[in-house]
Amino acid sequence: MPIIDLLLASDEPSIRFKVRTRLLGEDPDAPGIQALREEIRTSPRVVRLLSERRDNGTIPGGVYRKWTGAHWVLAALAYLGYPAGDAALAPLVDQVCAAWLSERHVASVRIINGRARRCASQESNALYAMLALGFQDARADRLAENLLRWQWPDGGWNCDNTPAATTSSFHESWIPLRALALYARLRDHAGAREAVARAAEIFLSRRLYRRLRDGNVMKPSFLQLMYPPYWHYTILNGLTVMVEAGYIGDPRCAEALDVLESKRLPDGGFPAEYVCYTTEQSGSKGNSRVGWGGKHAARMNPWVTAEALSVLKAAGRL
Repeated sequence: MPIIDLLLASDEPSIRFKVRTRLLGEDPDAPGIQALREEIRTSPRVVRLLSERRDNGTIPGGVYRKWTGAHWVLAALAYLGYPAGDAALAPLVDQVCAAWLSERHVASVRIINGRARRCASQESNALYAMLALGFQDARADRLAENLLRWQWPDGGWNCDNTPAATTSSFHESWIPLRALALYARLRDHAGAREAVARAAEIFLSRRLYRRLRDGNVMKPSFLQLMYPPYWHYTILNGLTVMVEAGYIGDPRCAEALDVLESKRLPDGGFPAEYVCYTTEQSGSKGNSRVGWGGKHAARMNPWVTAEALSVLKAAGRL
């Protein structure tokens, strides 16, 4: 298709990596793909993301600083396809784990009416990045154990301190689902697989974007395409996670897939309808060292397009 040819001609090696592995089915371990991942390692985008590192390999400031802290840099590298096993990233991993696994941090998690009130997207983004980047050590196990312990009875996670809150948050549950699906696959962990099944049901029972009580759209923002999502939930994130967790064939994904297909542009691409970052030094949105194609209702965004086409391919709609 012309849109795939256009993406394969991209200056961004990460775009080409996504297309070749997810759309064209090339073996991630093939020499050509490994060479492409090395190109990602030295790409201007990655160099810019890592440009703030100190001599000791860490990034100054809070690990969760929008969107330039160590937490977000590691997550971005994982999503870009940065090659696994790079010891140069170890200081960043240490920095992030020191934040999310410290005794003080773990002890600060409030348990109200039997439910842990925790922004689990933080631990799960760290877990996913560690696994994707080849840091599969005991700290990854501890992150996974905490996520499993904090899972709510309905299958998800939430940081809402309201005692009456009993329903998980989509924003706080899609990344744990993604991270635990990868963890279960790499570790062959039965408990993680069970947790993934329970978490997936939260989204599937709501068709990925509808309220249970009346079937209405939960939030209009859930239907907006964006990249990168950071911690924000959209149907594109939800569908991507359903692919990775093995649930994209569930009939309850069909409506969200229909919505996604309806947003396709005449050139075959997909737009970014919203962004939650800015490349300026001031503003209400978090600052990013790199741009991600911006937003434009009538113009193809290559990052969104690569994700959307991958979902449609996995769903048998391409």
